[in-house]
Amino acid sequence: MSVKTRLVAVCLPPVLLVGLAPGATAAESYERVLNGTFDSVKTPWWSSGNTPSTVSGGRLCAEIPAGTVNPWNSMIGQNDVPLEAGQPYTLRFTATATRDVTVRATVQLATPPSTTTLNKPAALTSTPTRFEFTGTSTVATRHGQVAIQAGGAAEAYTLCLDDVSLTGGIVPPGGGWDYGSSVRANQHAYPTAGAKRASVVHDATTPQPWQLRDASGKVVASGKTQVKGDDAMTRDHVHLVDFSSYRKAGSGYRIAVGDQVSHPFDITAKPYDKLRRDALQYFYHNRSGIPVEAKYVGDAYARPAGHVGVAPNTGDTAVPCLPGECDYTLDVSGGWYDAGDHGKYVVNGALAAWQLMDLYERSLYRLDLEGLRDGLLAIPERDNRVPDVLDEARWEVEFLLKMQVPAGQPLAGMAHHKIHDLAWTPHPTLPHADAQPRYLHAPSTAATLNLAAAGAQCARIWKLWDPAFAQKCLTAAEKAWEAAGANPAKFAPREDSVGGGPYDDTDVSDEFSWAAAELYATTGKREYLGRVTTQLTSAGFSWKDTGALADLTIVRLPHRFPVDRVLAARSRVLKVADGHLRDLRSQGYPNPSKPADGQYAWGSTSATTNAAMVMATAYDLSLKREYSDAVLESMDYLLGRNGLNQSFVSGYGENASRNQHHRHWANQLDPKLPNPPAGSLAGGPNSGLQDPVAQQNLPGCAPAKCYIDEIGSYSTNEVAINWNSSLAWIAAFADTR
Repeated sequence: MSVKTRLVAVCLPPVLLVGLAPGATAAESYERVLNGTFDSVKTPWWSSGNTPSTVSGGRLCAEIPAGTVNPWNSMIGQNDVPLEAGQPYTLRFTATATRDVTVRATVQLATPPSTTTLNKPAALTSTPTRFEFTGTSTVATRHGQVAIQAGGAAEAYTLCLDDVSLTGGIVPPGGGWDYGSSVRANQHAYPTAGAKRASVVHDATTPQPWQLRDASGKVVASGKTQVKGDDAMTRDHVHLVDFSSYRKAGSGYRIAVGDQVSHPFDITAKPYDKLRRDALQYFYHNRSGIPVEAKYVGDAYARPAGHVGVAPNTGDTAVPCLPGECDYTLDVSGGWYDAGDHGKYVVNGALAAWQLMDLYERSLYRLDLEGLRDGLLAIPERDNRVPDVLDEARWEVEFLLKMQVPAGQPLAGMAHHKIHDLAWTPHPTLPHADAQPRYLHAPSTAATLNLAAAGAQCARIWKLWDPAFAQKCLTAAEKAWEAAGANPAKFAPREDSVGGGPYDDTDVSDEFSWAAAELYATTGKREYLGRVTTQLTSAGFSWKDTGALADLTIVRLPHRFPVDRVLAARSRVLKVADGHLRDLRSQGYPNPSKPADGQYAWGSTSATTNAAMVMATAYDLSLKREYSDAVLESMDYLLGRNGLNQSFVSGYGENASRNQHHRHWANQLDPKLPNPPAGSLAGGPNSGLQDPVAQQNLPGCAPAKCYIDEIGSYSTNEVAINWNSSLAWIAAFADTR
């Protein structure tokens, strides 16, 4: 068996490592560990829970406890180290101990069966000693582990490491990638009526013949490619295939160019009918404070309620502040877990809830009966005579209201920025098994204004369905507005990033404007209108930049705003949508979000969906088909027509993301746990490579290819509520355009 074949056998597509002849060795020694010199930080090194460690004097030092039994009961290590089958690896390190001991130096799989590349004794003294060991890997994996096993000590001591190195392998860091067929199509489905295009990586500078083949292999359409040329974001030379004129419904179609054939796809009248539901069902899966029941999601995804005060976790019903922040507790149960961790955050929770409620308002004004339907989703509230999308949004809004500082307390009316664990929980950890203490973090102006915006939107929407709840939302929103005005510069610190994300923001002028727009739309009070100062620009919107949402609210509710405001907002929406359209058409792959600096950011797929939302809104305003076609092509990008030949939506496409970073959708780490459910959007390419897995596997990547479907790659492959809310929004649009 060749090296290449052996590697392919254990690596998920589309990644195929370059193979050499058996026994071949690297022309140079490739370093496989990160931060082996400990110049300033510990990351990505870890130590066992009973073995506290810290970087001191340029060394990683750990306190080894007494009384453990096995060597692996106390460890220092680094995970996600790539290993290639049949290749030798050399481990080098310098170590000391405060007493004479023997430890084990290991290179092995990080998870069972813990297949070993090397496991050698190392005798340590107080004098720094350099060690060198070599072993051959019998497996190909991205989940190797380098560790010093120090358990079994009779007496406690301090162990220090420095200059750790693991060299070997024939594939250079970031090399060896093969993305499969050069023909890239939407791997899920195209509409019978609408744009149907594919992208092809091809060196030719002249058009090439293409064929559309049905499931039997019969050629049902053909033509010549359009040469698009060099694509800067992927570094591919791209051709385009346009088969929009073919309208026969069916399954198993493929596009062929030469000997290259795309993944199969369907052509159907309603390709996004199921995705709009799956993308919304994602939120029930991520509810906190309620059991996720098998009768709604199936046995594989059922789990007990998380954070309800059942041991081992302390629950969210009486959460204290971080020491020194307040002297009260709050019931902040409910809401959605934000992303791959168990934190709950007001800023992006409010944005996600806003997008779900805006989806309802669009359905109302566009007469999208599916979006207004009770029974659309498999959730406990179905059949309560309220649209399911509102039921799901309410689950989060009620949590947001609970995060408000109560009357009689300092900063009353402000909103606590977030609530999460004191420290990061390990993978995997189901919510009900989270033993970490949880704390409220200090109120912030940004969170308070997010609460005001979502609360005001809630008030006008729920007035029809539940007037008492609507009034509760409005009261909270107006109190939040007043509190933010009195405390306009309380910012969440960037450094508050242990156990949960910081979501820091020191410019809240955009939040003031967005909240004012929502409050004016709901109340008609002139005092709010003058505070609407932001505009939609090509920069779009995100949890941190919400000013653009003011214009989207104005054009959604033109009857509630002065005519001059409506006309100006309408003009801006069309102008920005035209820019997204140009960006989409200028590239070899149809992404309407083209970063001005040429670098993809964290959560880049949400930049795609948010840009598509602007184009969809432009379609609603103008009924110009070019906008709706561009939204469909944006879906093509998300579902596989991209430089990676990768669908970023789980369950949709033959090569779809399935290992997104998540605490309980962790099948890659524990086969007893599921992969993410269908309809979960991966974060996507991220030039920053902020996690060790990305740093190990993606150095030198083209911006639009800086992605890896690995559970440890939180900077490229996490999920988040405010990403899935935008996916749900555009899936609904694509289903009813």
